[in-house]
Amino acid sequence: MSCFRNMILLALSLTLAGCQRDSGPDPLQLTGKMFVFNYRLAYATYMVTLNRTQPVPEGSTVTAEFQNPAGGDALTLTRPLFPRQEKVVLESPDVTCIKKQTPYRVAIRVNAPDGTELQRLETTVVSDLDQSVLPAEALVIGPGYEKNPRMFRNGGLLPRHFDATKCPQ
Repeated sequence: MSCFRNMILLALSLTLAGCQRDSGPDPLQLTGKMFVFNYRLAYATYMVTLNRTQPVPEGSTVTAEFQNPAGGDALTLTRPLFPRQEKVVLESPDVTCIKKQTPYRVAIRVNAPDGTELQRLETTVVSDLDQSVLPAEALVIGPGYEKNPRMFRNGGLLPRHFDATKCPQ
């Protein structure tokens, strides 16, 4: 009788364990965050990197909301997560009005295929430069990276930089 009772308890515990939601460690770990300034093409973006630390169900997604330094709604990016994907790189759409030493909010959510939130991360990104380091327009254009005629005159580069006066104070 004791053996039979132990088997029933074992079966019950396995069944209950299978029904419980996995509340283990978060599936993604933040490994890097920064602003990327592309001087040649005159744009800046947020870049956030994460490592997968736990498996995620196939069809899961990661969504990042980047604070818009120019004001207005957050910039949103959603990407699929793949079971074998070890590293995740999230790069925002182009941003303007980045100010030196100002913290900008980034919120990241990992969602299961059914929309259930698996993880939420919040962080800030701070730049040691402001957007004034960028030229007013791209220095090169086209697939051959020809000089942008609006930025080069008489053989030299025009000293035109990003106009920060259009940015909120």
